[in-house]
Amino acid sequence: MGRSGYAKGKNAGHVTEQLERKEKPSRRKGRATKRVTLCREIAREVAGLSPYERRILDMIKTGGSAADKRIYKYAKNRLGSHKRAIVKREDIKAVNAAQRARQAGV
Repeated sequence: MGRSGYAKGKNAGHVTEQLERKEKPSRRKGRATKRVTLCREIAREVAGLSPYERRILDMIKTGGSAADKRIYKYAKNRLGSHKRAIVKREDIKAVNAAQRARQAGV
């Protein structure tokens, strides 16, 4: 917020120019880089799905009316948070879609 040059009021104080600050490294924490993404992709290819992920995949395949909710509840129980459960559910759905696309292509 700029200063007005007035002694009183909302923008009281000497007229100054706002300096642009460099982004702090702490603001980048947790952002996935190309390298990390590639490493995780390779690890998933080599190791495959964990047992609970295979069970989620099976739930997706069998489907049903309340499959999404059941998958969410199961994942939340395993992972401990709402956000992680939703991300995992979408991730496994993507794996399922990739498998189906591969089968359709062959």
